[in-house]
Amino acid sequence: MLNFFIVVVCLCVAGLLFYPRLAQATLWRATITPLASIIGSGFLVLGPILNASFGQYAPLVMMILCVGAYLFGSAIRFNIARLAKLGGMRSATEARLETLASWALAFAYIISVAYYLNLLGAFAVSMTAFSDPIYAKLVTSGVFLLVLIVGWTKGFRALERMEQVTVGIKLSIIAGLLFGLVWYFAQKVNLGELVVNPATVGGWQAIALVAGLLVTVQGFETSRYLDEEYNGAIRIKSMKLAQWLSSGIYMAYILLLSYVFAAGSMKLDETAIIDLMGLVAPVLPLLLVAAAISAQFSAAVADTGGAGGLIAELTRGRMSARTGYGVLVAVGLVLTWQLSVFEIISFASRAFAIYYGLQALIAAKGAWSQSGGGRKAAFFVILGGIGFTIAGFGTAVD
Repeated sequence: MLNFFIVVVCLCVAGLLFYPRLAQATLWRATITPLASIIGSGFLVLGPILNASFGQYAPLVMMILCVGAYLFGSAIRFNIARLAKLGGMRSATEARLETLASWALAFAYIISVAYYLNLLGAFAVSMTAFSDPIYAKLVTSGVFLLVLIVGWTKGFRALERMEQVTVGIKLSIIAGLLFGLVWYFAQKVNLGELVVNPATVGGWQAIALVAGLLVTVQGFETSRYLDEEYNGAIRIKSMKLAQWLSSGIYMAYILLLSYVFAAGSMKLDETAIIDLMGLVAPVLPLLLVAAAISAQFSAAVADTGGAGGLIAELTRGRMSARTGYGVLVAVGLVLTWQLSVFEIISFASRAFAIYYGLQALIAAKGAWSQSGGGRKAAFFVILGGIGFTIAGFGTAVD
């Protein structure tokens, strides 16, 4: 019965998301890109990580991640508004910081593609007879080569058309998952079987682990680069909406997940969510694998194209986008065979933290130049310092 209701919820949400009046609405189209990025890969790994590491305090940690991401988003929103007001003109200092930020973002994209495709590989083999890290890495390597071949020969435009479809599928499956968790949670409440798990990490280790998870709520910065399609006001509003919606989804997800599974009931790895959701409803693992494969591939394609374009722009054409794709794939293959998925997540978090730190410094410089902007500038300086601290001390899950 639960399987049936989950499928119905997925179909209903999919129908809503593909409803023309919503799908074609300007604000929603501007929101869907950052929203899809924020609740992409993070949704697959965050629940088990927070549950295993922080137990009953997992919702609090999730709130800290969401609030931190929203604060970094405020710096980028300030920069969007200021750039629109100035007509694209900036001081030399802001321009230099923007160049550094763009290099940091290109590097972050390179690592994030490795993160996406390693998750794809892990989920692709998770429910087969080849569920083994070596086979997962082989799948990941094969997809890397596919991405390189497509990028070098045909470009990514055809593949990028998949994005809106895969986003709709992913969000509808997440809706079904949340419905299943609500049902399972209610059953546990009726039976008096809710659990309160202790945290397994504390002190500096806990702080460093939270810092290493920043990438799981990353993606809101994509609104900054949609200026050719939407004006500044729409991009600011859409980023806020994406962060509010994703925070609500993440908080509901972690709250429902944290008190129904006993500590030690799962093996902590990148596909642990499949085993947990199998306890909720048999249909959920199949839906999650389908969502993971399609969503990770489309996200990897988007970031590969973004990284190649940034590298070409920053080198003023001395290095082509195609060469950038080659660099990305080479680095990605090294990361795939040398690091675990959790280690790649930590490195990606550090790279994005540098980017956010630089964006905060750009915002601080802009605020300082405005009349009465001293307090706001100080806030952005502190925010930048937090970003660089995360970059220096974020650690991976053991």
